[in-house]
Amino acid sequence: MRRSRLSVAVAAAALVLCAGAPAVACQGPVAVCEQASADGALLIVGGRPARVLTDPGDWPGVIRAAHDLQADLGRVSGGGAPAEDGPVVLVGTVGRNAVIDRLIAEGRLPAPTGWDGYVQAVVERPADGVARALVIAGADKRGAIYGAYDISERAGVSPWAWWADVPVAVRRELSLTPGRRADAPAVRYRGVFLNDEEPALGDWVRQTFGGFNHAFYEKVFELILRLKGNFLWPAMWGKAFYDDDPLNAVMADEYGVVIGTSHHEPLARAHVEWERYGEGAWDWRTNREGLSDFWRDGVRRRGTTESLVTIGMRGDGDEAMSEDTAIPLLEDIVRSQRRIIEAVTGKPAAETPQVWALYKEVQDYYDQGMRVPDDVTLLFADDNWGNIRRLPAPGDRAGGSGVYYHFDYVGGPRNYKWLNTTQNERTWEQMRLAWQAGADRLWVVNVGDLKPMEVPIDFFLDQAWDPQGMTVERMAGWSRDWARAQFGEAQADEIAELIDLYTRYNSRRKPELIGPDTFSLVNHGEADRIEAEWAELAARADKVRASLPAEYDDAFVQLVWFPIQANGNVTALHIETGRNRLYAAQGRWQAAQAAAEAVRARFARDAELEAIYHGLKGGKWDHMMSQTHISYDNWQQPERDVLPELATARAERGARLGVAVEGRAEAVATGAGARLPELSPYGAARWIEVFDRGDRPADFRIEAGAPWLSLSRTEGRAGETTRIAVSADWAAVPAGRHEVPVTVTGPDGAVVVTTVVTRPAEPPAAGRFVESDGAVAVEAVDYARAIGGPGVDWQVAPGLGRTGSAVTTASSDAVGLTPGGDGPRLEYDIHLTEAGEAEVQLWLSPTLDFRGRDGLRYAVSIDDGPAQVVTLDLLAAGAGENADWDRAVSDNLARTVSRHRIATPGPHTVKVWLVDSGLVFQRLVVATKPLPDSYMGPPNSARAD
Repeated sequence: MRRSRLSVAVAAAALVLCAGAPAVACQGPVAVCEQASADGALLIVGGRPARVLTDPGDWPGVIRAAHDLQADLGRVSGGGAPAEDGPVVLVGTVGRNAVIDRLIAEGRLPAPTGWDGYVQAVVERPADGVARALVIAGADKRGAIYGAYDISERAGVSPWAWWADVPVAVRRELSLTPGRRADAPAVRYRGVFLNDEEPALGDWVRQTFGGFNHAFYEKVFELILRLKGNFLWPAMWGKAFYDDDPLNAVMADEYGVVIGTSHHEPLARAHVEWERYGEGAWDWRTNREGLSDFWRDGVRRRGTTESLVTIGMRGDGDEAMSEDTAIPLLEDIVRSQRRIIEAVTGKPAAETPQVWALYKEVQDYYDQGMRVPDDVTLLFADDNWGNIRRLPAPGDRAGGSGVYYHFDYVGGPRNYKWLNTTQNERTWEQMRLAWQAGADRLWVVNVGDLKPMEVPIDFFLDQAWDPQGMTVERMAGWSRDWARAQFGEAQADEIAELIDLYTRYNSRRKPELIGPDTFSLVNHGEADRIEAEWAELAARADKVRASLPAEYDDAFVQLVWFPIQANGNVTALHIETGRNRLYAAQGRWQAAQAAAEAVRARFARDAELEAIYHGLKGGKWDHMMSQTHISYDNWQQPERDVLPELATARAERGARLGVAVEGRAEAVATGAGARLPELSPYGAARWIEVFDRGDRPADFRIEAGAPWLSLSRTEGRAGETTRIAVSADWAAVPAGRHEVPVTVTGPDGAVVVTTVVTRPAEPPAAGRFVESDGAVAVEAVDYARAIGGPGVDWQVAPGLGRTGSAVTTASSDAVGLTPGGDGPRLEYDIHLTEAGEAEVQLWLSPTLDFRGRDGLRYAVSIDDGPAQVVTLDLLAAGAGENADWDRAVSDNLARTVSRHRIATPGPHTVKVWLVDSGLVFQRLVVATKPLPDSYMGPPNSARAD
């Protein structure tokens, strides 16, 4: 639910009625309650809604929103009709509603203030024959619209009622507490970009509406307004908003939605229009007149509709212009475009809102000194992967600045278009940086097909309305508030956790980037753990689905169940493909066949899940999940989903025993040896697997070379695969390091597996994280001490990151601090078992150098040793996209390294010093030997008791 920025009604508003749930409190002004409130206003009485009244001279968009509020109250009431003598709600705009103007003049209603601001107040005798009413007054047309839709939402009608089929819970009685509350947005333009919309959205729109016409866009406009947004970049893959249907722009203006054209479509012309009508080359140097005429027609056609005009120029097809493009040429283009604006509008260019998008190479021009007039909004951008590239330097601009963000992208290192893979926590952290830097004029996000991005869209626009109010506490509880609003109180906690976990799992690596070799099958039990996490989440989603009333099923499937089932299934498909290939290479012919069948079943399940989604609501959403997502082999999407290539293995003749061990992909040949990863009281048990290589069953016998080394089985028939756990009776293990042979014997010979067992002579001090198998791994949030400093407060970002919560700073102001002394730092208490060289890895969110300097810095020291400054600079100045950035965005993680000398084994303290704020720390890993390959890294270390 959206919150108030301007009044102490904020806290009360967060407690009031949500869809599907009873009101839990009736505190604060104009709070929605199910019980009657003394001196309050009535919304529904005995199943009959209040009458919603407007002035016929008000804006058409306000009248439409008032009609929507009337219809919404009717739905909440159970379909009742308003009584002629029943309660009243008055909705209108200052200067367009005589009753509201009179109430303000009489001092009985505070005047709403601010861009898109509104006031809601319970007023006595506002008009003849009306004893008491809720009055909703907008400072402008959108203010009145927001005020009306706010009541709808708080009464129980979700903004997603049409777009996600969220049902409306019936209330026979509904009232408002007395008082008044005011609200207005902090960011002026807040909206979405429909992009990369083929095939899914495109096919759905053509089937449902006949094309990208005003009938479709009216649904989009209403959603944007109900979410308290006000801005749209329309779909543009072969589409032209103004040209495809002349009513598109007319209806946008009537609704109150500000229209722009995307970052590379200047002066209200869609790119495809150049293909349709343009003459000559898309080149200012050779076709100045042709381009000027083209753009002039665009400005003329937009007329007086409310819009934000894009200026500047990129190359044809959303590509960079030629390498020799000079800044003076681009400045000449902008000057010419502004002259066109002035000539067509008859007004100074500064009176037409304009935006210059600093996207990709255009930012380089800005960094090299290109400037545009002060009234133009500078739209900074992320790297297409949710990491903001640059933010404005301090200083006032008449046009202000904003951010273009992404939940969807087509381009390298790979498209990601299928499902939501963005953590709200990361959006919050990055857009908080934008807000702190003063980027408050325009926030727009690429949302792809719109569905299935419902959750991140809602969060983004909620934060855009009130960035200051989106505190870390509110962010942490947002999923629960949202789940309660859509599905009711009973399952809100569980649904919120499902949402938070599936977006965490999705964000670890986008499904389009997952392959058979992503998660290790032999180290840390990684693939098994990832598969189990998704399986558990899917089971929990199934349980919630079964418990919800039937009318919630379509919404729950779309918003929660499908993304969990679909992404969990595709992840398992890739893991099973990896198993198939590994087992075939090892000679596990039976297991390879079983894995191949599992892959085929997962592939069929993917199609089945898509069909389930497309069948919802009688086929309402047919085509919406048709985006391809399996078998990428380059950055571009495959034309169709293809079953991965599978391997086979032939059985050998006779009884043949195969042996495989943890930490090694190759099978162990008969008569050869192998080593297990270190076994420690502070680490996990290890495993050996035996299997049939032959076409006849093979029996095995396994013996440990020490009485305190435990084996889960000592003999049996191998079959397809049998896993033997290797552990120790630690009370009986002598102190020190031991190499213990484990002999595995089969019909065709024996294999000796060496088990390295380490038990410290002295127990580590309580509370310290203890090294095991050459590594200490600690979540950043598990620091022993967090020491701040002047203007520096450490802040935990709950849920942000791959595995736990992240740590950052509350403010982004600190730059160039000197590490050492009593400076700001995080301290981690660890215990190392060996002296020597150690590598300290900090795992961070892939934050870019948004200040445009020489990277973001921190420093590391161990105990009282010297601090080593480490720089994170994924996009070094002038380097463009590079291997470090490519890996970081693919992994959604940046790994940084410093190396230190450890003089003695035992207790140590790792100190992470703040140099530049803006970094987001996820994990600390201290390695005393090379780490085995894995995507998620070593498991979290145990803490000594």
